[in-house]
Amino acid sequence: LFRSSEHTVETPLLAMLDQLDLPVTWHRHPALFTVEQSKALRGDIAGEHVKNLLVRDKKRTLWLVVVPEDKAVDLKGLRAQLDTRGGLSFASAELLAESLGVEPGSVTPLAVMNDTDARVSVVLDVALTTAPIVCCHPLHNAATIQMAGADMVRFLEGVGHIPIVLDVPVR
Repeated sequence: LFRSSEHTVETPLLAMLDQLDLPVTWHRHPALFTVEQSKALRGDIAGEHVKNLLVRDKKRTLWLVVVPEDKAVDLKGLRAQLDTRGGLSFASAELLAESLGVEPGSVTPLAVMNDTDARVSVVLDVALTTAPIVCCHPLHNAATIQMAGADMVRFLEGVGHIPIVLDVPVR
């Protein structure tokens, strides 16, 4: 079972997944806030688990960087790849809620469906595009969904966020 607040945030996601005809598998678990907690508590949920970073430059341009969970992102190298205005820094919890409609610990590439003003560009690590199974949160952190990497790309495109596919640099 899940709490009513989880049901509320899942309803539009379920509708979008259905509209785009994208199959997913759901796994319920205790709320997970960090990659470390996820690794310890998720059990045997197979697939490429993701890490999501909402970053901004000096002009407040926003990017949601989605990479495999163990990839240590080099923000200076990413800045060069994206040709940003100034250095990249992590967005505040307020900016996260305002732009993607989720809280820290619940960030997911699926949250761009809430970005109706198209303020956020999605940077997707190339390894995720061909992964047979990609795992991410469904707009809250008390569940994980599995979907094919190609279906994640279809989802992003379906909600108007064509991803920037890069081999995201590591530090």
